Amino acid sequence: MTDLARRGIRSTQLGLVINAALVATKLVAGVVGHSYALVADAVESTVDIFSSLIVWGGLHMATRPADEDHSYGHGKAEALAGAVVSLVLIAAAVAIAIQAVHEIRTPHQTPAPWTLGVLVGVVVVKLLLSRHVTAIGVQMGSSAVRADAWHHMSDAVTSTAAFLGISVALVGQRLDGGSGWASADDWAALFAAGIIVINGVLLTRPALHDLMDREADDEIVRPIRQAAASVPGVLAIETLRVRKSGLAYYVDVHVEANAAMPLAAAHSLSGQVKGAIRAAVPQVAGVLVHMEPYMEQPHEPRPEGAAAATGSSEGSSEGPSAGSTSTDRA
Repeated sequence: MTDLARRGIRSTQLGLVINAALVATKLVAGVVGHSYALVADAVESTVDIFSSLIVWGGLHMATRPADEDHSYGHGKAEALAGAVVSLVLIAAAVAIAIQAVHEIRTPHQTPAPWTLGVLVGVVVVKLLLSRHVTAIGVQMGSSAVRADAWHHMSDAVTSTAAFLGISVALVGQRLDGGSGWASADDWAALFAAGIIVINGVLLTRPALHDLMDREADDEIVRPIRQAAASVPGVLAIETLRVRKSGLAYYVDVHVEANAAMPLAAAHSLSGQVKGAIRAAVPQVAGVLVHMEPYMEQPHEPRPEGAAAATGSSEGSSEGPSAGSTSTDRA
């Protein structure tokens, strides 16, 4: 298990402990202080606990080494965990919205003023936790950890909305002396639920892209292409494909070299290409190099990372080194 993976798991464990404490605090404060927004916050934090458990399990599974049944490793578990957490976030927001509408239509007491202090504490804790987990998620390139971070941020959003709603309810009560403004915190919970749904949808997309082997971002592809092209003896890069699996990347590259190059020399060159790529981008776990004979005529322009529409195929046999393939996986 890499150091980054350990940091991701530790951040998840930290979130579990903090969320457990916040659930108890917000639930008691919401019931005693007559604030549905706080109760909704407690529900959202409970969902955060289950989400963090999913992320923990996904990261643990993703870091397991390749085995006989999973020759490419278990990296997809991380993206799968990210997708599940995002969907859970959306489901929690829908549940909060439904209950908020019910509370809006049901007369109830104005929340107690001291509940505002509870919410301020929740917002501060959650903002700090979200910032910490987000930084780790970005370093890891983990959609699951980033989704977990947004769970913490969504908690801060709902708590902020609850603070504003309760404040409005208390000001309204002081102005007209009644409880006509008591539902303000329920409207705040409904508004926060809408924000959470939007961000849940946005978080689902990258996780699904990883599961469907979308081409890696240009910030990963560009240094890989440059590293491969910089190796002496490489005359052109015909095709380059890079996909993400969990916390690692897998590369398929077609390298063009002198058509008269002996097979042993072509094999040695492919090894140099692998080494250059993995030195340039340490997150690369596996590289497959296919050697192609260099053709003098210019190639037609191809989109980044797309397979060539024309040119030598996998089984071509022009010269001793043409069509040879070398692979390496860590």
